[in-house]
Amino acid sequence: MAPTLADIEALAQAAVERLPLLFRQHLASLILRVEDFPDAEVMADMALETPWDLLGLYWGRHVGLKGDEPSGALPDMIFLYRRPLLDLWAEGEESLEGLVTHVLVHEVGHHFGLSDDDMEAIEAAAQ
Repeated sequence: MAPTLADIEALAQAAVERLPLLFRQHLASLILRVEDFPDAEVMADMALETPWDLLGLYWGRHVGLKGDEPSGALPDMIFLYRRPLLDLWAEGEESLEGLVTHVLVHEVGHHFGLSDDDMEAIEAAAQ
């Protein structure tokens, strides 16, 4: 049986717990959501050809922009997309836990406004 939304969320929560404390403290108000696919609005905004083209998404204002949020601003969110993750996992090149961690850390990096090199260093520390 394929891993469920809850299974992917549990892997993602475990990955968050492996992040350095400094990062976890800044993620307290961030919402983590696991969905099967991106919705139609995300697909249109990102000009995706298919719903399989996106593994994860950071939605919000990165930490460097905090303090000037408009009133009524929604909390920052990280989305992980189960079906594209499972599809990539089925190719057999990486464990599901490693894949979820990789995508989560990448999206956390966007939350902090980090470069790809910075994100790779965080991912190495989380594993």
